[in-house]
Amino acid sequence: MNVDKQFKRYYAKEVSNLSEGTVSIVRGWVEDIRPLGKLTFITVRDRTGLAQIVLNKNIVGDETFKLGENLSRQSIIEVLGKVQKSKSQNVPMEILAEKLVVLSRSKPPFPIDPTGRVFSSLDKRLDARALDLRNPQVMAIFKIRHTVLKSIRETFYNLGFIEVNTPKIIGQAAEGGANLFKLSYFEKKAYLAQSPQLYKEQLTMSLEKVFEIAQYFRAEKSNTLRHVCEFTSLDMEAAYMDEFDVMDVAEEVVYNVIKDVEKENAEEIEILKVKLPKIERPFKRISYTEAIEKLKEKESIEWGEDLQTKDLRILGRIFKEFYFIYHWPLAIKPFYIERLDDKLSKSFDLMYGYLELASGGKRVSSREELERRLIEQELDPKDFEYHLKAFDYGMPPHSGWGLGVDRLLMVVTGRNNIRETILYPRDPKRLVP
Repeated sequence: MNVDKQFKRYYAKEVSNLSEGTVSIVRGWVEDIRPLGKLTFITVRDRTGLAQIVLNKNIVGDETFKLGENLSRQSIIEVLGKVQKSKSQNVPMEILAEKLVVLSRSKPPFPIDPTGRVFSSLDKRLDARALDLRNPQVMAIFKIRHTVLKSIRETFYNLGFIEVNTPKIIGQAAEGGANLFKLSYFEKKAYLAQSPQLYKEQLTMSLEKVFEIAQYFRAEKSNTLRHVCEFTSLDMEAAYMDEFDVMDVAEEVVYNVIKDVEKENAEEIEILKVKLPKIERPFKRISYTEAIEKLKEKESIEWGEDLQTKDLRILGRIFKEFYFIYHWPLAIKPFYIERLDDKLSKSFDLMYGYLELASGGKRVSSREELERRLIEQELDPKDFEYHLKAFDYGMPPHSGWGLGVDRLLMVVTGRNNIRETILYPRDPKRLVP
């Protein structure tokens, strides 16, 4: 049974700003217990921080005092009491308890230490992710993630975009059949979507400017620090824009994300002990050809090759912040990217150091050209008939990009492993929890 509902519940962070004598309710999980004779000090944590609870045996009585002494750490409790000044230098105000209720008793031992005082491997932490999230450092990452998602949406709303939701069970592959999870859909062959590419292009015919934040899936047996099988992608597409116009949109999104996190998450940045990336506008832009010339100063590489991780690491040491590489070779870009000439495409990648964050460009808006591109890449136009039909209805010129939200969060929070930025990551080795 809960304590008296006539009194207001305050979060731990709010307690230090309350007037002495304020009757308040605090809820959270027990982090520490310190018995000192007829006093017991209980540290309670909630999503905002820590509150100190004082149990005085003379006030709460023997039964409640014994209950407090015998609490197991991580148990969920509710306390009603009066705010008073604390003698501790780290806790300006505390709660002198009058009532204490155990809402849920924990059962130690625990698989990990959620305070973070005892080291646990990432695998062990992910196995107990619900408990791991009580670690202030882990929680800080996902508070920042919340700000990032909110900032992205606000930027697109302010730019006049419409938020959409496209199917995640699809009957045709956006980029061919590679790296797709196959499934049976009522005795029909289907796939988990790896991209909203074809849908978002079609939506520019009517909605003109669209964006989506959603989960997508790639069946890549990759165990690197920057790849997972289920990831969050930010996708946008806009009619009547070229590749440089949508590069400007990407820059606006990233710039606002950094500024909003700086403004709203100072405490979390301090907890993580990281520095936000420096961000100067406009972002530097180099062509693929210029990038190859830079690389030739350091290694042997030929024009036309895709850039590997080792190449991107070299460029990342030259261009340390956010930058674009634009006009890549046509042969190494997807069929829906428009050609600039016989060799180049109207494409770009957004980079941070060596890490690719986004990829996009101007799209093919002619059915005949799209069919030629499909054939060039040894794809069967019949497999894309539903998409090709849309071009007969009048397809405006359009451009767009997709950005890995989890990777962007790696940059913002200073994490080296993408799994740390995802609540419940999925990779070739992990399907639970």
